[in-house]
Amino acid sequence: MIILDGKKTADEIKREISAKVEQIVKDGGKRPHLAAILVGEDGASQTYVNNKEKTCFQVGFKSTVIRMPESTTQQRLLEEIKRLNEDEDIDGLIVQLPLPKHIDEQKIIEAIDPEKDVDGFHPMNVGKMVLGMPSYISATPGGILELISRYDIKTSGKHCVIIGRSNIVGRPLANLLSQKTQPGDCTVTICHSHTKDIKEITLQADILIAAIGKPGFVRGDMVKSGAVVIDVGITRVPANNKSGFKLAGDVLFDEVAPKASFITPVPGGVGPMTIISLLKNTLKASGN
Repeated sequence: MIILDGKKTADEIKREISAKVEQIVKDGGKRPHLAAILVGEDGASQTYVNNKEKTCFQVGFKSTVIRMPESTTQQRLLEEIKRLNEDEDIDGLIVQLPLPKHIDEQKIIEAIDPEKDVDGFHPMNVGKMVLGMPSYISATPGGILELISRYDIKTSGKHCVIIGRSNIVGRPLANLLSQKTQPGDCTVTICHSHTKDIKEITLQADILIAAIGKPGFVRGDMVKSGAVVIDVGITRVPANNKSGFKLAGDVLFDEVAPKASFITPVPGGVGPMTIISLLKNTLKASGN
């Protein structure tokens, strides 16, 4: 069993990006610039945006974070997005989700310039991705593909079962892994909350990706020997420690790991790779 170490892999890629940025600037080029808008006081979102800002600094990117109060109106947010769309110094623009309930997330996503949509959520980028055209791949699927590639996991002809059908993870991953690429060329099955006899399906998986948001959902008896197991889930659960919680994945690691050929831990697996995807998309958006 091999641990798919997202933290170690992310650190390697950060060094590669940093060297590239250094060379770009040395050659007289423009330093890539990522802007993020954070609306409200959601703790997890604040942590994620802070990590993005820190990582941008580590690789030599410029980073701008606009923090707006929970009471911000949809119109005011749209005005801020328009301003950043028109700012030629900004290459990538993200609006941290989730947004307050009074704001229409889809309308906000569609307001972002597709050329700056480094989260890969704009319908134009999603459509291009589905057609196999060059586009910005959303961060989590992009990070998973990068991890599979870096560990040289062969996917061609494999049966990949994805638990979860969100527009952010499950659906784009299913499309990407079915394309004529490496990683890719998989036969893909999507399972979800209404799937009957889910265990029968997961036991067929050569590659099992859990992205359902239910801690410990995948148990040892749901995984066949030698499967590659990728755990996208990350949920705060109560714990008897200083913070009062710990992070748990969708996979019951202690039961599943002995059966897996490769497995991601939580934390330290898929999570660190999502920010890497964002950096790669921003580098691409800057024209490098």
